[in-house]
Amino acid sequence: MLRESHILLFSIFVAGLCSIVYELLIATTGSYFLGDSITQFSLTIGIYMAFMGVGSYLSRFIADESLLQKFIGFELLLALLGGLCVPFLYLAYAVDVSVQITSVVLTAVIGTLIGLEIPLLSRLMEKHYTLKANLSNVLSIDYFGALIATLVFPFILLPWLGIFKTSLTFGLINLSIALSLLWYFSSQFSESPKRLLKRAFMLVLCVLVGMMIFSQKLNKAWNGHVYEDTVVHSEQSKYQQVVMTRHKNDVRLYLNGGLQFSSIDEYRYHEVLVHPLMRRVEKAEHVLLLGGGDGLAVRELLKYSQLKSITVVDLDPAIAELARENHYLTALNDKAFDDPRVMVHHQDGMVFLSNTQMRFDAVFIDLPDPKTISLARLYSKQFYLMAKKILKKDGVLITQATSPFFAKSAFWSIHNTLQASGFDTLPLKVNVPSFGEWGFVMACKSECSIKQDYELSNTRFYSSLTEPMLTLFTPDLAETGQLISTLDKPNVLYYYLDGWRYWN
Repeated sequence: MLRESHILLFSIFVAGLCSIVYELLIATTGSYFLGDSITQFSLTIGIYMAFMGVGSYLSRFIADESLLQKFIGFELLLALLGGLCVPFLYLAYAVDVSVQITSVVLTAVIGTLIGLEIPLLSRLMEKHYTLKANLSNVLSIDYFGALIATLVFPFILLPWLGIFKTSLTFGLINLSIALSLLWYFSSQFSESPKRLLKRAFMLVLCVLVGMMIFSQKLNKAWNGHVYEDTVVHSEQSKYQQVVMTRHKNDVRLYLNGGLQFSSIDEYRYHEVLVHPLMRRVEKAEHVLLLGGGDGLAVRELLKYSQLKSITVVDLDPAIAELARENHYLTALNDKAFDDPRVMVHHQDGMVFLSNTQMRFDAVFIDLPDPKTISLARLYSKQFYLMAKKILKKDGVLITQATSPFFAKSAFWSIHNTLQASGFDTLPLKVNVPSFGEWGFVMACKSECSIKQDYELSNTRFYSSLTEPMLTLFTPDLAETGQLISTLDKPNVLYYYLDGWRYWN
């Protein structure tokens, strides 16, 4: 009897562990494909909790007769659907079925099955404990399993296994509940249901193990279907999915499915990011680059011999490692990270600004677009005030500011937020064929302007001849009173999502 109660308690722990991981997997994968992390996590949590309530309610209609066999059947179904939740979402994205609808359906079904678990396990444990002890044991162990899941998911599972294999792994872990119950209680089942459960167990096991064995090939096939060009590098880092493709002489980098650069025209973007500012602060010696782990902006900065240090702050070590070791990328960035003046810190940009004692002549912000709440804070007034604090007296800042055409309101919100932070500003734009019109905002502690009396010999696009194009904003791109963005009210996020919703 003691062993029986231990096996049931083990089942409760695994149930709590898997339930949270499935929730995190669905929300994270939805965020990868759809971009709006607030919406995805809110929808997933809300629907999950609601349908757990539905499952708990439905448990009252499950008769005590053959309760254990029915519970094992539910666990087999949950292990199959939970283990395949990420492959299902990948498939939906690949065949152009609504990822949002697929995510909602999966969340509802898995939530219902998880809602069944605790009431049914509580009923199975009634003969071992009093009602008070039973509820205490079941809920405390279930919650502890959930705690373990939230700790191992971001720090171990995602960086080590990636999101695809994590899904399959937890399907197999969930399957251990059915295995332990089948093994221990086998003698209590009649022959027919026992045979049926064993066959169902083997079927689910074969599906999950088979998917795990062929996961690399499946991912390769998925990448080949989703990305038009040949995939030459693919990995799931601790923070994001990293994919590099190549077609003839066009090398492209994608993070979570979003294009970061094309080797055909990236020089236009990076030259405008770097040179207008550097021509204004000709005596700059110490500069800070937030983002830019691919080394392409560093390549442009290294054209200035007076620079004594270039401090790069990029959160994901996987990007910098790729920039150092991938021969396609080192050919593009001219092995920029091998220069002794370049120092790389793998840290959140806001955390770095709040902790550093260093002061810089210039700050370059080459961060991803503000498409999630965590990224939107890096375009807030508080963030720009922190950047202003580490700038020297005549220091200058420039940030990429998304597209003034596709996301006009987001662009001008960034511009207005910098002005509200006490900077004089100069909006810039450039046509990058891979992206369309792209915007930057230069921000100065004193009057912002660009020196016109110069000519650069080592750039492919940027020159005094292109200068008028950078500062010319036609009437359809004009500012129309956009609100500033703060930590409390991340308006840039809402502007961005609204602007890109049509084009996506």
